[in-house]
Amino acid sequence: MNTLPQQLANGLFLGSMYGLIAIGYTMVYGIVQLINFAHGEIFMTGGFGALTVYLVLPDGVSMWIALPAMLVGGALVAVLIAVGAERFAYRPLRGAPRLAPLITAIGLSLALQQLVFNLYPNAKAARVFPQLPFGPYHLGSVTVQSGDLFLIIAAPVCMAILAFFVRLSRTGRAMQATAQDPDTAQLMGIDTNRIIVIAFAIGGLFAAVAGTAYGLKYGSVSYDMGFLAGLKAFTAAVLGGIGNIYGAMLGGLVLGIAEAMATAYIADIPGMHQLGGQGWAPVWAFVLLILVLLFRPQGLLGERVADRA
Repeated sequence: MNTLPQQLANGLFLGSMYGLIAIGYTMVYGIVQLINFAHGEIFMTGGFGALTVYLVLPDGVSMWIALPAMLVGGALVAVLIAVGAERFAYRPLRGAPRLAPLITAIGLSLALQQLVFNLYPNAKAARVFPQLPFGPYHLGSVTVQSGDLFLIIAAPVCMAILAFFVRLSRTGRAMQATAQDPDTAQLMGIDTNRIIVIAFAIGGLFAAVAGTAYGLKYGSVSYDMGFLAGLKAFTAAVLGGIGNIYGAMLGGLVLGIAEAMATAYIADIPGMHQLGGQGWAPVWAFVLLILVLLFRPQGLLGERVADRA
């Protein structure tokens, strides 16, 4: 149990990343009732966009200068792909049966993955990602790496900005109205198409921050990193309450802590020694998803939007 504080910290760091990705899922679902399974690949392209910006900067540039440029570059790539997906892949299917956009999302996910695999230089192997020039820091028995510190700062800052935007801005109130009843919102003069595009763009922005944070945390990015991370973020969104932006972050934190604790300690349970370690982390994440769907399908904080099925 001496490692408990470190495992809790690891879970918070990991959960912050899941929460940032999950917000994209939950915002899109909250407004158009669509599970965008391509969102994991948007997260991946945000990481590669940030890496590309770093590679084109002059050699020896300080990371204090490079990091803001990387965040902007990754955000531009992720937002453009997210908005393009909405305009050309999802909008034409808005009135179609729900299975059609779901299949389209899966197809788009595979297409983006293979596009990066085939077109990005040396993408077949994990690409080394630049690291922040400080850390690690030791707080008692807890070690905080530089990438973890970026995550633990970026996640609450992004969440606070989003909460302020949704609650107090005119566009945020229009998003709430569109989520509640898009037809009535349109009759009240709200451009629902613009609101949906903004929701996709915000999701892409948060995914780009998470993609950059992933590279800083693990030291590399790969063309297939979005698949499993996207599924776990979807699990976090369901855990917190799909359609609830605060629930998405809470679900991410709960999932991250549960995953860290399970991989660290479940092997210590008598008869369970073969079920521990990082290789089992996805298993326990999806076991948690199944339990949530069985016993509390509305999630921890509940679904904010009305079911329009």
